[in-house]
Amino acid sequence: MSTSSIAASAYANAARLFSPNAAQRPATGGQGGQGGFGAMLNSAMQHLDQTTRATDQRAQQMAAGRADLIDVVTAVSETEVAIEALVSVRDKVVQAYDEIMRMQI
Repeated sequence: MSTSSIAASAYANAARLFSPNAAQRPATGGQGGQGGFGAMLNSAMQHLDQTTRATDQRAQQMAAGRADLIDVVTAVSETEVAIEALVSVRDKVVQAYDEIMRMQI
């Protein structure tokens, strides 16, 4: 796989995580087939798991001499973007929870 196609894939995955339509996509699981925030988080976690596994495989291939350093660095960068996106979502959820808890009833 060429470096440009790996980079394009990383950017496409990052764009998919941050797209405004990501929360509106129907989920395959959940309650009665209804998509929602939980389904979006589940999908993002599955994507992160797949990305992490692919990065691990690339690192093992490089250690065995079957992969280029550029491929490994790109895979690690893609994983880093996915983790940063999930951490950002987590921070916003915690911030929203704190704000709700400060509301007076």
